[in-house]
Amino acid sequence: MTMTTTPATTRHSVVELTQVSRWYGNVVAVNDVTMTIGPGVTGLLGPNGAGKSTLLHMMAGFLAPSGGTATLNGQRIWRNHEIYRLVGLVPEKEGVYGFLTGWQFVLSAARLHGLPSPADAAARALDLVEMAGPKDRRIETYSKGMRQRVKVAAALVHDPQVLLLDEPFNGMDPRQRLHLMDLVRQLGEQGRTILFSSHILEEVERVAQQIEVLVAGRHAASGDYREIRRRMTDRPHRFRVRSSDDRRLAAALIADPSSSAVSLTDQGIEVQAVDFPRFTSLLPKLARDLDVHLWQVSPTDEDLESVFSYLISRSSV
Repeated sequence: MTMTTTPATTRHSVVELTQVSRWYGNVVAVNDVTMTIGPGVTGLLGPNGAGKSTLLHMMAGFLAPSGGTATLNGQRIWRNHEIYRLVGLVPEKEGVYGFLTGWQFVLSAARLHGLPSPADAAARALDLVEMAGPKDRRIETYSKGMRQRVKVAAALVHDPQVLLLDEPFNGMDPRQRLHLMDLVRQLGEQGRTILFSSHILEEVERVAQQIEVLVAGRHAASGDYREIRRRMTDRPHRFRVRSSDDRRLAAALIADPSSSAVSLTDQGIEVQAVDFPRFTSLLPKLARDLDVHLWQVSPTDEDLESVFSYLISRSSV
């Protein structure tokens, strides 16, 4: 299907955060974040609980910063109702009324925005997300992917300059995900300012030109996906190795600069590799030359928390 979207007719928009923080009692959700989001597609990457949703809601004007300022085109966002004409938000939580049909839900959004032809606007938005079929099904009967798509349609119905999407690809089947990714890229190419959150680097790579990394409420890194992936890959990696002769293999690993720390434990060899490509090439060669059988080689720090924690530690150096 060929997608058609209405080109943005207004000037480009820029969202700026300056030392923005948000806390709930003693819990700090966002901590001293400064970033600028301009035209095109930007990915907000971080593990679950990093503060991504809180940040997006402050950008949309639904949450007040506890400290710092959030502006859209130089105007403060909080308690500025005019920005709702310029911003569309797709929250991670459902935020839909199950007793309505998808058509009724999007049409209601169009009417709330005071659009001159709400039915035409709703039809265009539903067509964009490939939901222009039967209009009599209630949202409570929808799959997760269908509910996601109808939320996107409601956010697009007033043709916003700024689109904020919180984990928009969750629950979609592969075809739906690819279609929405194509739509987001197309909207970014038209000059809209788009920010979408995800905890999956590969998802962000396919859509965003710019990536902002958030960890534990802090801004950990910024750059295009090649720079972010390089910083993730270049970090020290920890491995557990089990073999037929751990002591002999450990002695050989210690002698090579690809490993900064090697220790023997009851569970095998614990290795911290500082030169990842060299280590992964060296280990099988050493085992072969020493006539040692490798039984296990497994990373011990490949979860997202470990990767992102490394980025935040580097950003504070």
